[in-house]
Amino acid sequence: GLIACAPLLVAIAALIKLESRGPVIFRQERHGFRNRRFFMLKFRTMRHEASFDPQVPQATRTDARITGVGFWLRRLSLDELPQLINVLRGDMSIVGPRPHAVPHNERYAALIDGYLARHDVKPGLTGWAQVNGERGLTETTEAMRRRLDRDLYYIANWSLRFDLEIFLKTFPAVLRGRNAY
Repeated sequence: GLIACAPLLVAIAALIKLESRGPVIFRQERHGFRNRRFFMLKFRTMRHEASFDPQVPQATRTDARITGVGFWLRRLSLDELPQLINVLRGDMSIVGPRPHAVPHNERYAALIDGYLARHDVKPGLTGWAQVNGERGLTETTEAMRRRLDRDLYYIANWSLRFDLEIFLKTFPAVLRGRNAY
């Protein structure tokens, strides 16, 4: 996948560098399989800031931090392509529950019973929640609970066929762009 995507990856990296200062790749700590921490990789889609907010505020529809190139990378989910490296490293799978930022993970683990069960499998590039519109900003505990319900459904019903179905549904879901910002 990385070799096939190499020309696209290089083009995206060049566009990010041309538009704004800062690194091309964004690294963020996430919880993975059995709550092991790892650094998830993404193309940087926001302005590079010297200060870091430990609460990791989620992006909103009109977020001024998002660059012009970043808007399109997020809209088409191309910012996720560096996670193929996470898959090769064994931190992630192609399909599985999407990993959340550590502060969000800790917050929802305290608010929702059974939340950490989503770590019984490797996190994925795509997942059942995402192809069913449960992606993007989670403004309420109920929104995260809906996402968790989809993740737990995936875990309980895992099969190679189900993974293939989710993988194939990912492309139309990305093109619809629902909640992608």
